[in-house]
Amino acid sequence: MVRQHSRRIATIAVTTLLLLILIVVGTTVQVPFVALGPGPTVNTLGDLDDKPVVDITGTQVDPTTGNLNLTTVSVNDGLTLFDSMRLWLSGRYTVQPREQIFPPDQTTEQVQEQNQQQMSGSESTATAAALRHLDRPTKLVVDSVASDGPSSKVLRQGDVILSVGGTPVSTSEDVQSAVRAQKPGAQIPMDIERAGTRQTVTVTAGSRPDAEDVAYIGLTPDVVNADPNLKITYNVGDIGGPSAGLMLTLAVIDRLSPGELTGGKFIAGTGTIADDGKVGPIGGITHKTRAAREAGATVFLVPENNCREATSDAPDGLQLVKVSSLDSALSALDDVRSGKDAPHC
Repeated sequence: MVRQHSRRIATIAVTTLLLLILIVVGTTVQVPFVALGPGPTVNTLGDLDDKPVVDITGTQVDPTTGNLNLTTVSVNDGLTLFDSMRLWLSGRYTVQPREQIFPPDQTTEQVQEQNQQQMSGSESTATAAALRHLDRPTKLVVDSVASDGPSSKVLRQGDVILSVGGTPVSTSEDVQSAVRAQKPGAQIPMDIERAGTRQTVTVTAGSRPDAEDVAYIGLTPDVVNADPNLKITYNVGDIGGPSAGLMLTLAVIDRLSPGELTGGKFIAGTGTIADDGKVGPIGGITHKTRAAREAGATVFLVPENNCREATSDAPDGLQLVKVSSLDSALSALDDVRSGKDAPHC
């Protein structure tokens, strides 16, 4: 009896010790995972911290109502074992290896800086896509030149690009297509404007490091506003990444054109934007649709390539509208305003 009693006490003691160790480890030791969930949504037609999200000066601005909310995904980092289990079991979050969000060869600060750079680029492209759609003045300029690239001794930052290889260009995509039509080693004439003077320069194409048969000139073009009086600035807070492009573009168009895109409705969405108006897919679509519905949205603009994932966990009461370009998004909004059936996922 004494031995059995001693064994029982020992078993309880060991179990208690293991439980305490588990509790300590589970609540203090971080695991290499992050939890992704619904993030903040921002009305691009409204204010953030008492400042307009999209601020336009130097021209007449049309009044707007309703919402055009950009959506985000929250990233919960520094999780303990119990944190990750709690968030996963809640059903609102997905747990992923941390390295998928924060690559091991980059610091957290470097990733955040890249996200901010992507947002800045998204804002610039949103301006370009909106102004081109509205037929307002834009110009295609050299944003940067690779220091060791084929264009480094020929082109300068700020040069206005008029044609590449004899083909007129007005977007970044035009430049890419014109260069890809050439072969490595080709002499490519480029009409440019530098300091107000038009001239023709010649770039000898190199080859891409990842595709030796594809021409490369080491140039990053950018479509920019060409109206010196018009100023468009953005205030989105700490949001990073490129996925707000579509919604920012729609906000600029709504405020610079007569009538309303929303018809007073609460519309949210996501998607990258190119300066030619192409809408691209993003990550975390189901988290964004949930955040939008919880904020009050009834319509959500979904990039076409995200439709299958979006419909896998669509919130009740949220109409998922499929878009592939700026024109298709505007057409879909026309349908929503008029009560017609918009293209859906």
